[in-house]
Amino acid sequence: MSETILNKNTFPFAPSNAKGLIISGPCSAETEEQVLQTAQRLKATSKVDLLRAGIWKPRTRPGMFEGIGVAALPWLLQAKRITGLPTTVEIATAKQVEEALKFDVDVLWIGARTTANPFSVQEVADALKGVDIPVLIKNPTNPDIDLWQGAVERIEKAGIKNVGLIHRGFSSYGNNEYRNAPMWHLAIEMKSRNADKIFICDPSHMGGKRELLFGLSQKSIDLGYDGLMIESHITPDFAWSDAAQQITPEVLNEILDRLIWRKENAAINEHQTLQNLRIQIDQLDDELFQVLSKRMQIADAIGAYKKENNITIFQAVRWNDILTKAYAKNSKLGLSDEFIKKYLEAVHLESINHQNKVMNN
Repeated sequence: MSETILNKNTFPFAPSNAKGLIISGPCSAETEEQVLQTAQRLKATSKVDLLRAGIWKPRTRPGMFEGIGVAALPWLLQAKRITGLPTTVEIATAKQVEEALKFDVDVLWIGARTTANPFSVQEVADALKGVDIPVLIKNPTNPDIDLWQGAVERIEKAGIKNVGLIHRGFSSYGNNEYRNAPMWHLAIEMKSRNADKIFICDPSHMGGKRELLFGLSQKSIDLGYDGLMIESHITPDFAWSDAAQQITPEVLNEILDRLIWRKENAAINEHQTLQNLRIQIDQLDDELFQVLSKRMQIADAIGAYKKENNITIFQAVRWNDILTKAYAKNSKLGLSDEFIKKYLEAVHLESINHQNKVMNN
């Protein structure tokens, strides 16, 4: 495998189908037959670049299937020899790094639970010193991009030149739609911090259900992601782990055919129509900031009045009234209620900060 496979600047987009990097394979390596058949059927689609399989499976609770372990690595190596597909596995300990390298694994990835533990990431980083292998890092389970960034820095300090990122969603209390809430804004921030690194979406773990795979995949592509990691299995309904989110290699092929792949255009400034629209956006942003600045000046005046009359900063009735009126007006504005709520919460917090500064000066 080329040592630059994960280098964003030299990433080999295939002009024949304009797709990004596709990683697929079973959630867990269960039997030799299952691994080999999945690999051969994936190879037949001619769209998969890397074969994945869970060898060690960190599970939330004891008693759940935690992977075959080292005994499954020869199956993956055999699949590679038969199909020519490079392989990738998840590692979480120094011993797992050592075992994966023994069986010629081409790419390693660090899972969400490991990324969340700096001690575990450092152990992996120490085991990788002196090794030339690409490493992908999934976001931590909790929505903390500084923790994610820290994992990147630890692996880079170990001398790994090719580090990539995988967005698989975040654990979120009260989230009922997805297995792991996408929280796209956090991923976009991380993508901005690491513009030189390949950025991949894992819609399987994000959605948790196969019917969500296409929509999540397309959205990630629209946001400029460089590839997808999608779990596939010869008999998904009978998979030993995460059955609901796995699909057959043939269904994967259908999904990939339906996706519209987009690329960043280095010469985008040459498109005058787009430039004109962006100029309008910039002008409106300037006007918004001016209006917000004037709003905060009024908030300062309100803070002075509340201080003089000994009134609390937060007024629950007033805040609820603002939200209710905004939602009612929003039906004609074409903005989502989620956006309105987040926007007003941000403005409200800034207003509270202004009033607090005035009242305590």
